[in-house]
Amino acid sequence: MQISTLLEPDRIACLQDSSSKKRTLDLLSRLLAGALPDYSEGELFDSLINRERLGSTGLGNGVALPHGRLAGLEAPLAAFVTLSNGGVDFDAIDNQPVDLLFALLVPEESTDEHLQILARLATMFSDAEFCASLRACTNTQQCLDQISHWDTRQQLSA
Repeated sequence: MQISTLLEPDRIACLQDSSSKKRTLDLLSRLLAGALPDYSEGELFDSLINRERLGSTGLGNGVALPHGRLAGLEAPLAAFVTLSNGGVDFDAIDNQPVDLLFALLVPEESTDEHLQILARLATMFSDAEFCASLRACTNTQQCLDQISHWDTRQQLSA
């Protein structure tokens, strides 16, 4: 699966200001809600925050992968945010602030697909050069281009 297929430009927000984990999850929920008219922002937020209560999705190195499952969702989709204010405390494994957040929602019954996408995201965001390229982006299209470029490089090397 190509990660870029989970995103649309209207679900990417570059260089946002946020003061907390909760506000950042709220921002991601708003971005996702635009693509999911059958769900409220509150339902999406609850899905993400409920997963966070099980343990932080902060991977370290400034990256978090908040995710959740939704009953009735047809296919996985995502939102991506970069933060401009040095990041927020996300209870990450390395105790460092998070400034790159990729939120994923999957259908409730998609266990294998969910794990495969998370594994691919973990590989993507463990690439320090890739993360640096995202942090250098100043607009939505640049972020999407970087993610698409990463997908293409992975396909070519497979």
